[in-house]
Amino acid sequence: MKNDYKALMLNPKDHVAVALEPIPTGAVVKVVCQYFQKEIELKDQIEFGHKFAVRPISIGEDILKYGEVIGSASTNIEAGDHVHTHNLEGKRGRGDRVGGK
Repeated sequence: MKNDYKALMLNPKDHVAVALEPIPTGAVVKVVCQYFQKEIELKDQIEFGHKFAVRPISIGEDILKYGEVIGSASTNIEAGDHVHTHNLEGKRGRGDRVGGK
């Protein structure tokens, strides 16, 4: 199995990295961003442009990508899990959250 898969992480505080190519389940991806460096074994297949967790994320915790909050975890997420609509609740553009609704 190829072992030099490419992923992008721009801020060392991020919870996720973005796959720059399709990456199969079980692949180990080396993620490096400034002082953050970790090898992550993927628990799911990750398609190009999709996110995977680089550290555990607890239910309700904000999820950071590129140093910005992109949503919160709707379930507990482990390092290597695919992060998408099935476990991330978006916060941007949520008209239903305006004015405390």
